[in-house]
Amino acid sequence: MISIYLSSDNPRWTPKTEADLQAAVAGGLFEESHHLDLKKAPNSKSDNKELARDLASFAVDGGTLIIGVQENKESRTFELAPQPLNGLPEKVEQVARTIPDPPLTILTEEISAEAGDGTGYLIVHIPASPVAPHMVDNRYFGRGDKTKYQMGDAEVVALHARRRDSEATTLALLRKEMDEDPLRDVGTQSHFFLVAQPAAGRRDMCLPITGAQDWNHRLHALINRVRENKKLRAALSNQAFSPDLNDAHQGHRRARGVALSSSTLQSDRTYAPEGRWGDEDVIEIQLFEDGGLRLFMTRLSDGLSNRHAPDDEAEQVLFDAAAVIHTRNMLELMRLVSEEVGYHGNWAVAVGANRLRGRRRYTGQSLFASNHRYSADSYEESTGVTLAELRDAPGTVTRRLLGPLLRSLDSEELFAKALSDEG
Repeated sequence: MISIYLSSDNPRWTPKTEADLQAAVAGGLFEESHHLDLKKAPNSKSDNKELARDLASFAVDGGTLIIGVQENKESRTFELAPQPLNGLPEKVEQVARTIPDPPLTILTEEISAEAGDGTGYLIVHIPASPVAPHMVDNRYFGRGDKTKYQMGDAEVVALHARRRDSEATTLALLRKEMDEDPLRDVGTQSHFFLVAQPAAGRRDMCLPITGAQDWNHRLHALINRVRENKKLRAALSNQAFSPDLNDAHQGHRRARGVALSSSTLQSDRTYAPEGRWGDEDVIEIQLFEDGGLRLFMTRLSDGLSNRHAPDDEAEQVLFDAAAVIHTRNMLELMRLVSEEVGYHGNWAVAVGANRLRGRRRYTGQSLFASNHRYSADSYEESTGVTLAELRDAPGTVTRRLLGPLLRSLDSEELFAKALSDEG
Protein backbone atom coordinates (compact mmCIF):
# COMPACT_ATOMS: atom_id res chain seq x y z
CA MET A 1 0.00 0.00 0.00
CA ILE A 2 1.14 3.54 -0.78
CA SER A 3 0.99 6.05 2.05
CA ILE A 4 -1.42 9.00 1.90
CA TYR A 5 -0.62 12.55 2.97
CA LEU A 6 -3.36 13.79 5.32
CA SER A 7 -1.62 16.71 7.03
CA SER A 8 1.73 17.74 8.44
CA ASP A 9 0.82 15.73 11.56
CA ASN A 10 -0.07 12.64 9.49
CA PRO A 11 2.17 12.73 6.40
CA ARG A 12 2.39 8.97 5.86
CA TRP A 13 -0.97 7.37 6.69
CA THR A 14 -1.48 3.95 5.11
CA PRO A 15 -5.02 2.53 5.39
CA LYS A 16 -5.30 -1.22 4.87
CA THR A 17 -8.79 -2.04 6.16
CA GLU A 18 -12.25 -0.52 6.52
CA ALA A 19 -11.48 -0.18 10.22
CA ASP A 20 -8.53 2.09 9.38
CA LEU A 21 -10.84 4.32 7.35
CA GLN A 22 -13.46 4.36 10.11
CA ALA A 23 -10.82 5.30 12.67
CA ALA A 24 -9.75 8.22 10.48
CA VAL A 25 -13.38 9.37 10.25
CA ALA A 26 -13.91 9.05 14.00
CA GLY A 27 -10.66 10.83 14.73
CA GLY A 28 -11.52 13.75 12.47
CA LEU A 29 -8.45 13.13 10.33
CA PHE A 30 -10.21 13.54 7.00
CA GLU A 31 -10.25 17.00 5.49
CA GLU A 32 -10.31 17.81 1.80
CA SER A 33 -7.06 19.58 1.01
CA HIS A 34 -4.52 20.32 -1.68
CA HIS A 35 -3.48 16.65 -1.59
CA LEU A 36 -6.71 14.81 -0.70
CA ASP A 37 -10.29 14.56 -1.98
CA LEU A 38 -13.11 12.20 -0.96
CA LYS A 39 -16.24 11.30 -2.92
CA LYS A 40 -18.65 8.65 -4.14
CA ALA A 41 -18.15 6.61 -7.31
CA PRO A 42 -19.02 8.22 -10.66
CA ASN A 43 -22.20 6.86 -12.27
CA SER A 44 -22.86 9.15 -15.24
CA LYS A 45 -21.04 10.88 -18.10
CA SER A 46 -21.10 14.16 -16.21
CA ASP A 47 -19.63 12.39 -13.17
CA ASN A 48 -16.86 11.02 -15.38
CA LYS A 49 -16.00 14.51 -16.60
CA GLU A 50 -15.98 15.79 -13.03
CA LEU A 51 -13.71 12.92 -12.01
CA ALA A 52 -11.38 13.74 -14.93
CA ARG A 53 -11.17 17.34 -13.75
CA ASP A 54 -10.35 16.16 -10.23
CA LEU A 55 -7.61 13.85 -11.50
CA ALA A 56 -6.14 16.57 -13.73
CA SER A 57 -6.05 19.04 -10.85
CA PHE A 58 -4.13 16.61 -8.62
CA ALA A 59 -1.65 15.82 -11.41
CA VAL A 60 0.16 19.14 -10.92
CA ASP A 61 1.55 18.37 -7.45
CA GLY A 62 0.25 14.85 -6.81
CA GLY A 63 -2.51 13.73 -4.49
CA THR A 64 -5.00 11.06 -3.50
CA LEU A 65 -8.70 10.54 -4.14
CA ILE A 66 -10.61 8.17 -1.83
CA ILE A 67 -13.81 6.85 -3.38
CA GLY A 68 -16.25 5.60 -0.75
CA VAL A 69 -15.93 8.33 1.83
CA GLN A 70 -18.41 11.20 1.53
CA GLU A 71 -19.10 14.46 3.31
CA ASN A 72 -22.20 14.94 5.44
CA LYS A 73 -23.13 18.46 4.39
CA GLU A 74 -25.30 19.12 7.46
CA SER A 75 -22.74 18.14 10.11
CA ARG A 76 -19.76 19.06 7.91
CA THR A 77 -18.16 15.74 8.80
CA PHE A 78 -17.24 12.68 6.75
CA GLU A 79 -18.74 9.20 6.79
CA LEU A 80 -18.06 5.89 5.11
CA ALA A 81 -20.14 5.14 2.02
CA PRO A 82 -18.81 1.86 0.56
CA GLN A 83 -19.22 1.58 -3.21
CA PRO A 84 -19.54 -1.46 -5.52
CA LEU A 85 -15.97 -2.41 -6.40
CA ASN A 86 -16.72 -4.59 -9.41
CA GLY A 87 -15.28 -2.73 -12.40
CA LEU A 88 -14.62 0.46 -10.43
CA PRO A 89 -10.79 0.48 -10.73
CA GLU A 90 -11.05 -0.16 -14.48
CA LYS A 91 -13.62 2.62 -14.85
CA VAL A 92 -11.48 5.18 -13.03
CA GLU A 93 -8.38 4.18 -15.01
CA GLN A 94 -10.36 4.46 -18.25
CA VAL A 95 -11.43 7.99 -17.31
CA ALA A 96 -7.80 8.89 -16.54
CA ARG A 97 -6.57 7.53 -19.86
CA THR A 98 -9.27 8.88 -22.17
CA ILE A 99 -10.58 12.25 -20.96
CA PRO A 100 -7.60 14.35 -19.74
CA ASP A 101 -5.19 15.62 -22.40
CA PRO A 102 -2.51 14.35 -22.25
CA PRO A 103 -3.74 11.10 -20.66
CA LEU A 104 -2.96 10.35 -17.02
CA THR A 105 -1.49 7.22 -15.49
CA ILE A 106 -2.76 6.54 -11.95
CA LEU A 107 -2.42 3.85 -9.29
CA THR A 108 -5.45 2.28 -7.59
CA GLU A 109 -5.78 0.13 -4.47
CA GLU A 110 -8.95 -1.57 -3.21
CA ILE A 111 -10.11 -1.95 0.40
CA SER A 112 -13.04 -4.33 0.79
CA ALA A 113 -15.91 -3.59 3.18
CA GLU A 114 -16.16 -5.91 6.16
CA ALA A 115 -19.72 -6.77 5.11
CA GLY A 116 -18.29 -8.94 2.34
CA ASP A 117 -20.97 -7.82 -0.11
CA GLY A 118 -18.65 -6.73 -2.95
CA THR A 119 -18.54 -3.13 -1.83
CA GLY A 120 -15.62 -1.19 -0.47
CA TYR A 121 -13.32 1.70 -1.09
CA LEU A 122 -10.95 2.67 -3.89
CA ILE A 123 -7.78 4.59 -3.13
CA VAL A 124 -6.71 6.49 -6.26
CA HIS A 125 -3.15 7.82 -6.20
CA ILE A 126 -2.40 10.55 -8.76
CA PRO A 127 1.38 11.09 -8.97
CA ALA A 128 2.70 14.52 -9.85
CA SER A 129 2.68 14.33 -13.63
CA PRO A 130 5.86 15.09 -15.59
CA VAL A 131 3.72 16.54 -18.39
CA ALA A 132 1.34 18.64 -16.23
CA PRO A 133 -0.83 20.61 -16.56
CA HIS A 134 -3.54 18.45 -18.15
CA MET A 135 -6.60 19.70 -20.00
CA VAL A 136 -10.22 18.58 -19.72
CA ASP A 137 -12.59 20.14 -22.28
CA ASN A 138 -9.79 22.48 -23.39
CA ARG A 139 -9.31 23.90 -19.90
CA TYR A 140 -6.42 23.39 -17.49
CA PHE A 141 -7.15 22.53 -13.86
CA GLY A 142 -5.09 22.99 -10.72
CA ARG A 143 -5.69 22.27 -7.05
CA GLY A 144 -6.23 24.92 -4.38
CA ASP A 145 -6.34 24.48 -0.63
CA LYS A 146 -9.66 22.62 -0.70
CA THR A 147 -10.81 22.08 -4.25
CA LYS A 148 -9.89 22.33 -7.91
CA TYR A 149 -9.95 25.48 -10.01
CA GLN A 150 -9.46 26.48 -13.64
CA MET A 151 -5.89 27.68 -14.13
CA GLY A 152 -5.07 31.04 -15.68
CA ASP A 153 -2.73 31.55 -18.59
CA ALA A 154 0.14 32.85 -16.44
CA GLU A 155 0.12 29.77 -14.21
CA VAL A 156 0.00 27.44 -17.21
CA VAL A 157 2.97 29.24 -18.79
CA ALA A 158 4.90 29.03 -15.50
CA LEU A 159 4.30 25.28 -15.24
CA HIS A 160 5.49 24.70 -18.79
CA ALA A 161 8.59 26.77 -18.04
CA ARG A 162 9.26 24.71 -14.91
CA ARG A 163 9.01 21.54 -16.95
CA ARG A 164 11.44 22.90 -19.54
CA ASP A 165 13.92 23.73 -16.76
CA SER A 166 13.69 20.19 -15.42
CA GLU A 167 14.22 18.76 -18.88
CA ALA A 168 17.24 21.03 -19.39
CA THR A 169 18.80 19.72 -16.17
CA THR A 170 18.27 16.13 -17.27
CA LEU A 171 19.73 16.83 -20.70
CA ALA A 172 22.79 18.35 -19.01
CA LEU A 173 23.33 15.04 -17.18
CA LEU A 174 22.98 13.21 -20.49
CA ARG A 175 25.49 15.46 -22.25
CA LYS A 176 27.96 14.93 -19.42
CA GLU A 177 27.70 11.18 -19.99
CA MET A 178 28.13 11.62 -23.74
CA ASP A 179 31.14 13.89 -23.24
CA GLU A 180 32.73 11.26 -20.97
CA ASP A 181 32.19 8.45 -23.49
CA PRO A 182 35.02 5.95 -22.72
CA LEU A 183 35.19 4.96 -26.41
CA ARG A 184 34.86 8.46 -27.78
CA ASP A 185 37.95 8.07 -29.97
CA VAL A 186 37.60 4.35 -30.63
CA GLY A 187 36.07 2.68 -33.69
CA THR A 188 33.15 3.88 -35.78
CA GLN A 189 30.05 2.52 -34.08
CA SER A 190 27.20 4.75 -32.92
CA HIS A 191 26.77 4.76 -29.15
CA PHE A 192 23.60 4.80 -27.05
CA PHE A 193 23.17 6.45 -23.64
CA LEU A 194 20.40 6.54 -21.03
CA VAL A 195 20.44 8.52 -17.79
CA ALA A 196 17.78 8.28 -15.09
CA GLN A 197 17.65 10.32 -11.91
CA PRO A 198 15.09 10.22 -9.07
CA ALA A 199 13.36 13.59 -8.92
CA ALA A 200 12.92 13.57 -5.14
CA GLY A 201 15.12 10.81 -3.77
CA ARG A 202 17.49 10.98 -0.80
CA ARG A 203 21.20 11.27 -1.50
CA ASP A 204 21.66 7.80 -0.01
CA MET A 205 18.50 6.32 -1.52
CA CYS A 206 20.23 3.27 -3.03
CA LEU A 207 22.82 2.73 -0.31
CA PRO A 208 21.04 -0.49 0.77
CA ILE A 209 22.12 -1.87 -2.63
CA THR A 210 25.36 -0.06 -3.45
CA GLY A 211 26.71 -0.20 0.12
CA ALA A 212 26.05 -3.89 0.65
CA GLN A 213 28.87 -6.41 0.54
CA ASP A 214 26.87 -8.47 -1.93
CA TRP A 215 25.92 -5.48 -4.12
CA ASN A 216 27.10 -7.34 -7.22
CA HIS A 217 24.69 -10.20 -6.53
CA ARG A 218 21.82 -7.81 -5.75
CA LEU A 219 22.25 -5.80 -8.94
CA HIS A 220 22.56 -8.98 -11.02
CA ALA A 221 19.38 -10.29 -9.39
CA LEU A 222 17.48 -7.15 -10.43
CA ILE A 223 18.78 -7.47 -13.99
CA ASN A 224 17.71 -11.12 -14.07
CA ARG A 225 14.20 -10.04 -13.04
CA VAL A 226 14.15 -7.68 -16.01
CA ARG A 227 15.05 -10.56 -18.31
CA GLU A 228 12.43 -12.85 -16.76
CA ASN A 229 9.53 -10.35 -17.04
CA LYS A 230 7.12 -12.13 -19.38
CA LYS A 231 5.01 -9.04 -20.05
CA LEU A 232 8.10 -7.09 -21.08
CA ARG A 233 9.33 -9.93 -23.28
CA ALA A 234 5.93 -10.02 -25.00
CA ALA A 235 6.01 -6.24 -25.58
CA LEU A 236 9.38 -6.69 -27.27
CA SER A 237 8.07 -9.66 -29.30
CA ASN A 238 10.77 -11.75 -27.56
CA GLN A 239 13.46 -9.83 -29.41
CA ALA A 240 16.92 -9.61 -27.87
CA PHE A 241 20.01 -7.61 -28.75
CA SER A 242 23.72 -8.11 -28.21
CA PRO A 243 25.19 -6.78 -26.05
CA ASP A 244 22.33 -7.01 -23.55
CA LEU A 245 22.17 -6.21 -19.85
CA ASN A 246 23.46 -9.65 -18.91
CA ASP A 247 26.67 -9.00 -20.85
CA ALA A 248 27.49 -6.42 -18.16
CA HIS A 249 28.90 -9.12 -15.88
CA GLN A 250 32.06 -7.53 -14.48
CA GLY A 251 31.58 -5.64 -11.21
CA HIS A 252 33.34 -2.40 -10.26
CA ARG A 253 33.11 0.01 -7.37
CA ARG A 254 32.86 3.54 -8.70
CA ALA A 255 32.81 7.07 -7.27
CA ARG A 256 29.54 7.27 -5.28
CA GLY A 257 28.24 4.03 -6.73
CA VAL A 258 28.82 0.74 -8.47
CA ALA A 259 28.86 -0.55 -12.03
CA LEU A 260 28.55 -3.70 -14.09
CA SER A 261 30.31 -3.72 -17.44
CA SER A 262 31.51 -5.95 -20.22
CA SER A 263 35.09 -7.13 -19.89
CA THR A 264 36.87 -4.44 -21.93
CA LEU A 265 35.79 -1.57 -19.66
CA GLN A 266 37.94 -1.23 -16.56
CA SER A 267 37.09 -0.01 -13.05
CA ASP A 268 38.28 3.53 -13.91
CA ARG A 269 36.17 3.43 -17.13
CA THR A 270 39.20 3.14 -19.41
CA TYR A 271 38.84 0.95 -22.49
CA ALA A 272 41.18 -2.06 -22.60
CA PRO A 273 40.66 -4.14 -25.78
CA GLU A 274 41.58 -7.79 -25.53
CA GLY A 275 42.37 -8.33 -29.20
CA ARG A 276 39.25 -10.39 -29.81
CA TRP A 277 36.33 -10.14 -32.22
CA GLY A 278 33.62 -7.91 -30.77
CA ASP A 279 35.96 -5.95 -28.48
CA GLU A 280 34.27 -2.71 -29.52
CA ASP A 281 30.86 -3.99 -28.34
CA VAL A 282 30.74 -2.52 -24.82
CA ILE A 283 27.88 -2.22 -22.35
CA GLU A 284 27.87 -0.70 -18.87
CA ILE A 285 25.22 -0.14 -16.19
CA GLN A 286 25.96 2.23 -13.33
CA LEU A 287 23.92 2.64 -10.13
CA PHE A 288 24.74 5.52 -7.80
CA GLU A 289 24.00 5.97 -4.10
CA ASP A 290 21.47 8.71 -4.90
CA GLY A 291 19.52 6.33 -7.17
CA GLY A 292 20.94 7.60 -10.43
CA LEU A 293 21.09 4.96 -13.17
CA ARG A 294 23.21 5.10 -16.32
CA LEU A 295 23.38 2.88 -19.40
CA PHE A 296 26.20 3.04 -21.93
CA MET A 297 26.07 0.77 -25.00
CA THR A 298 28.41 1.11 -27.98
CA ARG A 299 26.75 -1.08 -30.61
CA LEU A 300 23.92 1.17 -31.76
CA SER A 301 25.40 0.64 -35.22
CA ASP A 302 27.59 -1.94 -36.89
CA GLY A 303 28.97 -2.80 -40.31
CA LEU A 304 26.31 -3.93 -42.76
CA SER A 305 28.65 -6.38 -44.51
CA ASN A 306 31.03 -8.89 -42.94
CA ARG A 307 31.98 -7.60 -39.50
CA HIS A 308 35.59 -8.69 -40.13
CA ALA A 309 35.85 -6.25 -43.03
CA PRO A 310 37.76 -3.00 -42.51
CA ASP A 311 35.66 -0.06 -41.38
CA ASP A 312 36.03 1.72 -44.71
CA GLU A 313 34.50 -1.27 -46.52
CA ALA A 314 31.47 -1.83 -44.27
CA GLU A 315 28.67 0.71 -44.09
CA GLN A 316 27.64 1.42 -40.53
CA VAL A 317 23.86 0.90 -40.15
CA LEU A 318 21.75 1.80 -37.14
CA PHE A 319 20.01 -0.75 -34.94
CA ASP A 320 16.91 1.18 -33.93
CA ALA A 321 15.65 -2.02 -32.27
CA ALA A 322 18.60 -1.78 -29.87
CA ALA A 323 17.44 1.63 -28.67
CA VAL A 324 13.89 0.35 -28.10
CA ILE A 325 14.95 -2.87 -26.36
CA HIS A 326 17.46 -1.20 -24.05
CA THR A 327 15.11 1.65 -23.17
CA ARG A 328 12.29 -0.73 -22.23
CA ASN A 329 14.72 -2.85 -20.21
CA MET A 330 16.11 0.14 -18.33
CA LEU A 331 12.63 1.47 -17.53
CA GLU A 332 11.84 -1.90 -15.96
CA LEU A 333 15.13 -1.81 -14.03
CA MET A 334 14.15 1.66 -12.74
CA ARG A 335 10.84 0.23 -11.54
CA LEU A 336 12.57 -2.63 -9.76
CA VAL A 337 15.08 -0.32 -8.09
CA SER A 338 12.18 1.89 -6.92
CA GLU A 339 10.47 -1.19 -5.50
CA GLU A 340 13.66 -2.46 -3.86
CA VAL A 341 14.42 0.77 -1.96
CA GLY A 342 10.83 1.95 -1.40
CA TYR A 343 10.99 5.04 -3.60
CA HIS A 344 7.55 6.14 -4.88
CA GLY A 345 8.50 9.45 -6.47
CA ASN A 346 9.07 10.55 -10.05
CA TRP A 347 12.11 10.07 -12.25
CA ALA A 348 13.80 12.25 -14.83
CA VAL A 349 15.02 10.24 -17.84
CA ALA A 350 16.96 11.11 -20.98
CA VAL A 351 18.32 9.09 -23.88
CA GLY A 352 20.99 10.05 -26.38
CA ALA A 353 23.03 8.71 -29.27
CA ASN A 354 26.06 9.92 -31.20
CA ARG A 355 27.80 9.32 -34.57
CA LEU A 356 24.48 9.24 -36.39
CA ARG A 357 24.84 11.58 -39.36
CA GLY A 358 24.32 9.92 -42.73
CA ARG A 359 23.50 6.52 -41.27
CA ARG A 360 20.51 4.38 -42.22
CA ARG A 361 18.58 1.89 -40.16
CA TYR A 362 19.21 -1.83 -40.51
CA THR A 363 16.24 -3.57 -42.10
CA GLY A 364 16.86 -7.14 -41.07
CA GLN A 365 17.51 -10.18 -43.19
CA SER A 366 17.15 -8.33 -46.51
CA LEU A 367 20.74 -7.02 -46.08
CA PHE A 368 19.58 -3.68 -47.45
CA ALA A 369 19.45 -0.61 -45.26
CA SER A 370 16.62 1.90 -45.29
CA ASN A 371 16.86 4.80 -47.74
CA HIS A 372 16.40 7.38 -44.95
CA ARG A 373 19.74 8.69 -43.71
CA TYR A 374 19.79 10.47 -40.36
CA SER A 375 20.54 14.16 -40.82
CA ALA A 376 22.10 15.09 -37.45
CA ASP A 377 25.19 13.81 -35.68
CA SER A 378 23.48 13.20 -32.35
CA TYR A 379 20.07 12.61 -30.77
CA GLU A 380 18.81 13.74 -27.36
CA GLU A 381 15.39 13.53 -25.69
CA SER A 382 14.19 13.72 -22.09
CA THR A 383 11.00 13.28 -20.11
CA GLY A 384 9.71 12.97 -16.59
CA VAL A 385 8.32 9.60 -15.52
CA THR A 386 6.02 8.66 -12.65
CA LEU A 387 6.13 5.36 -10.81
CA ALA A 388 2.64 4.71 -12.15
CA GLU A 389 3.99 5.02 -15.69
CA LEU A 390 6.89 2.68 -14.94
CA ARG A 391 4.33 0.12 -13.76
CA ASP A 392 1.54 0.59 -16.27
CA ALA A 393 2.74 2.71 -19.21
CA PRO A 394 6.42 2.04 -20.01
CA GLY A 395 5.57 1.84 -23.72
CA THR A 396 4.16 5.36 -23.63
CA VAL A 397 7.33 6.59 -21.91
CA THR A 398 9.47 4.84 -24.52
CA ARG A 399 7.52 6.58 -27.27
CA ARG A 400 8.16 9.94 -25.62
CA LEU A 401 11.88 9.20 -25.46
CA LEU A 402 12.43 7.56 -28.85
CA GLY A 403 9.50 8.67 -31.01
CA PRO A 404 11.36 11.53 -32.76
CA LEU A 405 14.32 9.27 -33.56
CA LEU A 406 12.19 6.42 -34.89
CA ARG A 407 10.01 8.75 -36.96
CA SER A 408 13.14 10.22 -38.54
CA LEU A 409 14.21 6.69 -39.46
CA ASP A 410 10.67 5.88 -40.70
CA SER A 411 10.39 2.96 -38.29
CA GLU A 412 8.07 4.05 -35.47
CA GLU A 413 5.20 1.87 -36.67
CA LEU A 414 7.46 -1.19 -36.69
CA PHE A 415 7.71 -0.94 -32.89
CA ALA A 416 4.03 -0.22 -32.20
CA LYS A 417 3.77 -3.03 -29.65
CA ALA A 418 6.80 -1.87 -27.65
CA LEU A 419 5.65 1.75 -27.78
CA SER A 420 2.15 1.08 -26.45
CA ASP A 421 0.70 -0.44 -23.29
CA GLU A 422 -2.19 -2.52 -24.56
CA GLY A 423 -2.69 -6.07 -23.41
